[in-house]
Amino acid sequence: MLSYRNLSVRQATLIGLFAPVCWGMSVSLVRGIAEGFGMAQGQFLLYCVATVCVYLIVRFPNFKKMDRRYLWIGIPTANLSSLSFCLAIFTSSGGAQTMEVGMVNYLWPSLTILFAVLFNKVRTRWWLYPGLVVAFAGIVMILSGDKGFSLAEFAGRFAQNPISYIFALTAAVTWAGYSSMTRAWGGTSNPTTIIFLIDTAIFGLFWLLGIGSVPVAASAHGLMSVVFGGFAVGVAYAAWTLGMSRGSITILAAASYFTPVLSCLFATFWIDAQLDSGFWSGVALVVAGSLLCWDATGRGMKAKQRHEKTA
Repeated sequence: MLSYRNLSVRQATLIGLFAPVCWGMSVSLVRGIAEGFGMAQGQFLLYCVATVCVYLIVRFPNFKKMDRRYLWIGIPTANLSSLSFCLAIFTSSGGAQTMEVGMVNYLWPSLTILFAVLFNKVRTRWWLYPGLVVAFAGIVMILSGDKGFSLAEFAGRFAQNPISYIFALTAAVTWAGYSSMTRAWGGTSNPTTIIFLIDTAIFGLFWLLGIGSVPVAASAHGLMSVVFGGFAVGVAYAAWTLGMSRGSITILAAASYFTPVLSCLFATFWIDAQLDSGFWSGVALVVAGSLLCWDATGRGMKAKQRHEKTA
């Protein structure tokens, strides 16, 4: 069971870094689940496995010790994020729009850092913001592929189907908000088990109502994706919540830009995806932007420590 006791900032950050790694694996796994079981049924099965996994890691939180704001605002915010992202993918039409929805959703690392600066009093330096722009440009390049990104085409697809992009933006804002709330109100509570139980119930209801695509037949590949995907998602959420509570928010958020990089690498052997030149150019931008974010945060933390010592 993961414990918050006697954890240093560095240790909590290292644990939190497991989340982007697991999320990178889970993208292809969730795709395999959707192909094998359909959206609602697949998500229901995924969260069933993830709930069992995360329960074994963090158990149930002590509700008596949990901040009421975290219980009644933080947990529903996390559920809204999961639901919004799923609906963003479900309502998108075509591969190009699905890719663009993914780009909008990947605003959340930048928003997490912004919220940390605005609401959690995290100190940083001015070059953090160019770093965020460069890293996000890398995400756009990775997700766009060799065809590149067209702002005019993006605007046209947005005008035809804005709801998908709105869901994606809602997912990004709420996940960044949940991360900020975890830092402010989480304390020693890790509510991931409760969050997953609610997600399981939501997608189970979707399945009963017939919302989501229905597969022709389940496959062994789909079953494997459920097991490994549930484990990856469970570990990711548990580690992220702990990292947000005790670790460095900005380092974790900057590292999260590598999720699509890891996703593409994992996809090369899980779903036989091919990596093009746009991928490696995007990786270079993500690395450069993340290093800028890390440097800006590191100098900001050192400045804060010097200020506290002289105060």
